[in-house]
Amino acid sequence: MAFTDPFIRRPVLASVISLLIVLLGFQAFSKLTIRQYPQMENALITVTTAYPGANAETIQGYITQPLQQSLASAEGIDYMTSVSRQNFSVISIYARIGSNSDRLYTELLAKANEVKNKLPQDAEDPVLSKEAADASALMYISFYSAELSNPQITDYLSRVIQPKLATLPGMAEAEILGNQVFAMRLWLDPVKLAGFSLTANDVTEAVRKYNFLSAAGEVKGEYVVTSVNASTDLKSPETFAAIPLKTVGDSRVLLGDVARVEMGAENYDTVSSFDGTPSVYIGIKGTPSSNPLDVIKEVRRILPELEAQLPPSLKASIAYDATLFIQASIHEVVKTLIEAVLIVIVVVFLFLGALRSVLIPVITIPLSMIGVLFFMQLMGYSINLLTLLAMVLAIGLVVDDAIVVVENIHRHIEEGKTPFDAAIEGAREIAMPVVSMTITLAAVYAPIGFLEGLTGALFKEFALTLAGAVVISGIVALTLSPMMCAVLLRREENPSGLAHKLDHAFESLKVRYQRVLHGTLNTRPVVIVFAVLVLCLIPVFLKLSQSQLAPDEDQGIIFMMATAPQPTNLDYMNTYTDQFISLFKAFPEYYSSFQINGFNGVQTGVGGFLLKPWDERSRTQMELLPEVQAKLNGITGLQIFGFNLPSLPGTGEGLPFQFVINTPGDYAALLEVTDRIKKRAADSGKFAFLDVDLAFDKPEVVVDIDRAKAAQMGVSMQDLGGSLATLLGEAEINRFTIDGRSYKVIAQVERAYRDNPAWLANYYVKNTGGKMLPLSTLITVSDRARPRQLNQFQQLNSAIISGFPLVSQAEAIELVKQIAIEESPPGFAYDYAGASRQYVQEGNALWVTFGLALAIIFLVLAAQFESFRDPLVILVTVPLSICGALIPLFLGISSLNIYTQVGLVTLIGLISKHGILIVEFANQLRRDKGLTAREAVEEAAAIRLRPVLMTTAAMVFGMVPLILATGAGAVSRFDIGLVIATGMSVGTLFTLFVLPCVYTLLARRDEAQPDSSAIGDAGIPPTSSGA
Repeated sequence: MAFTDPFIRRPVLASVISLLIVLLGFQAFSKLTIRQYPQMENALITVTTAYPGANAETIQGYITQPLQQSLASAEGIDYMTSVSRQNFSVISIYARIGSNSDRLYTELLAKANEVKNKLPQDAEDPVLSKEAADASALMYISFYSAELSNPQITDYLSRVIQPKLATLPGMAEAEILGNQVFAMRLWLDPVKLAGFSLTANDVTEAVRKYNFLSAAGEVKGEYVVTSVNASTDLKSPETFAAIPLKTVGDSRVLLGDVARVEMGAENYDTVSSFDGTPSVYIGIKGTPSSNPLDVIKEVRRILPELEAQLPPSLKASIAYDATLFIQASIHEVVKTLIEAVLIVIVVVFLFLGALRSVLIPVITIPLSMIGVLFFMQLMGYSINLLTLLAMVLAIGLVVDDAIVVVENIHRHIEEGKTPFDAAIEGAREIAMPVVSMTITLAAVYAPIGFLEGLTGALFKEFALTLAGAVVISGIVALTLSPMMCAVLLRREENPSGLAHKLDHAFESLKVRYQRVLHGTLNTRPVVIVFAVLVLCLIPVFLKLSQSQLAPDEDQGIIFMMATAPQPTNLDYMNTYTDQFISLFKAFPEYYSSFQINGFNGVQTGVGGFLLKPWDERSRTQMELLPEVQAKLNGITGLQIFGFNLPSLPGTGEGLPFQFVINTPGDYAALLEVTDRIKKRAADSGKFAFLDVDLAFDKPEVVVDIDRAKAAQMGVSMQDLGGSLATLLGEAEINRFTIDGRSYKVIAQVERAYRDNPAWLANYYVKNTGGKMLPLSTLITVSDRARPRQLNQFQQLNSAIISGFPLVSQAEAIELVKQIAIEESPPGFAYDYAGASRQYVQEGNALWVTFGLALAIIFLVLAAQFESFRDPLVILVTVPLSICGALIPLFLGISSLNIYTQVGLVTLIGLISKHGILIVEFANQLRRDKGLTAREAVEEAAAIRLRPVLMTTAAMVFGMVPLILATGAGAVSRFDIGLVIATGMSVGTLFTLFVLPCVYTLLARRDEAQPDSSAIGDAGIPPTSSGA
């Protein structure tokens, strides 16, 4: 008795197993979380240190370098970059995907504290922040008012809105952008200061004296303790203006006499707008392990409550929501899933023609889809775009086993057996091939489960979900399907109708196919040579196909980066970016836009052009981007480029191509080498745009001090440097409080007195004798050009060549790498950042997996068939099907990317199933009937023609919704569907004609004798072709 017999004899037992699968699946559905991608640790930790007034060289030497040296030894770092620019040091640490970001953050915090005492005394403490290493925030919320100023809006947001958002689950940071924080600004008049014989240092000393925060303690009586609050600090512009700077007899010089005191902002270097209206943004950023959908769901839940509390003139609007793309993508995949189910049902019906026959394989679809949810729950997975995509692919797979079972039992019924006997006999015959096919297809995905890095993090859940669905379908095919065949199928005495016509049509097709196959086997050398020639095309197709990490997706937004020339200021940037609104509104796809200037210095701005929902426009953002870029190029005065966000998480930020040149040498030599490499790359014509982040275009005033004269006149370097820092540097003197919050007190000369370097000679310092000396007596001023910022990569001086390649990522990287090798002198090296780095790291991962999957399937089949020859025969058409799948990539319809590579791995199992059916049955015919290898394979291929064509049609037509997909996430679905459909079609053709030829060559020549006990009660036939 075979192991399928009890389920046919006991229908209730078979039904209970399937009902249990459904029950477990339904309870899992309510507990599974919904995400965009599988959960993965993907962290960017930023260390920001402010040193007001310091230039880039000072920042790098005294802050960035000591911090980097300490931070670099932390465990779990993939790579580290740093930017040293005027006033700020920013060190970005990218964690390895999958590493524990909390532990890394703690370790980095400890290492930053270790070197805190080595930093300059006036520098602020390093601030660490952790967020997901993706290019943008999950949401931007715009706040704008016709009555409130930017500092007032900022203060309200920091007091009321930001604290409530920051405590939401999964929130890494609610960052205020385009903000101007309140500060007490002391706008000094250097002429008046000199007139009253005062210097900037006198102002700083007086403010520290008269705005003093005291902790007076408490008064303790015998039974009572009373706290003492001494009002030694100041709180209003009027009180600050009344600070005495100098007293001579009865006359006093007050701060208000030499300065204009106002409640202003810490700096005026950022401006933001929403649809052209000045506004302040809050950027919502999730933690590395958070679910973006859950984070934004919480934000949207609390937003109406926050809006109800806003002052009457303050309005809020969601400027950008990244989860709209995620939700739309999930909706599209679910719609594709439903469409695929309906198509597969129709295909199965058109092959079987009878509703009773169709019901048996079709019921496998919901059972497998529901049952796999329980498997996902056990594995800790989520419902995400990739697991849903796995379910779409599984629809065409899960019916295969049941189709084979139904077709074989139906064949026995047509031969005259009763449905019950046919079910017993047919299930016994097909049990081992079904087990082989199920194990083979499940095993093909095992290597993906072993992958690390981005590919492993993304596709592990995809692969194992698909394998789980296939295993469940195999269980259903061997338990429920034979029982349903025994109950539902009937032999018609007078066959008629669609089923009869289909049987007749397939019988005619079978005869014609057998005749063609017979002729093919007569010309076996020709077929083998043709197959070898097809195999030789694979490396050619791979070489000439465009290669990239992942295709661009229509995410409903085009981002823009605008750069102004040095030494322009924020007003210059605002003048040109104000033209964006009218430009964008000329496009019918325009929905809204935002702009933040001063994003990374006053010469840089970032903005977004949001498009209408996907169903309200006919053009994708990829189609719009060249037109938008052409319009942006017409705005003179700025360098502007539009770009799409990376379609995969963990690929960092910036343009899609990022090539790093680094050296321990100086920046001048680095720039010379980088410019040569950039010029040659641009001249190649393979890039639409190239840029280098290093340029000696920032004007710098060099103040040379005559130290001997200064010492002779009694002027210390501390007094001189302190005066310049106060007059020009926006440095903090101390702080004052308003309603429980502290703000900076900043002194600086009015803009009119620092609008050109000549003013430096008119500032005054005091010597030790109290005499006023103009700086012109001590200094000489010269100009020079310096880099706007000093970049480092892995602690080496670096420059990044970034841009948009017109060719594949692989070709672009290889081209620039070769140029760099030729142009770089000794001591120079190259590296990669952003998406280019991920491509280099992940580029060959799936090819290794492909080879490992082939090896695993070969070993699994060898163990099942107890032969090393049969697996070779079964797998011979796998590379041929791969060649077919590469044809659309070679033709430029798609690219070789992470999705198409997964599709190629999937083809291994799909095509192997056909080979298993034919080889297993041919072996059985040789064993039972004593046929020769050629006779057996001809008959086996003819008998298995219908199930082979049916499973192929179910899979190929099931891919049609993926190929015709539109809307959010359509490109990735198209890529994987195209590869599987073309590879399956071509592979099936080769399976039907090439595999029989190879079988006749490799099968053992000795003919097995008929053995009626071969199947026996165990239902496990001995193999006929050994090693």
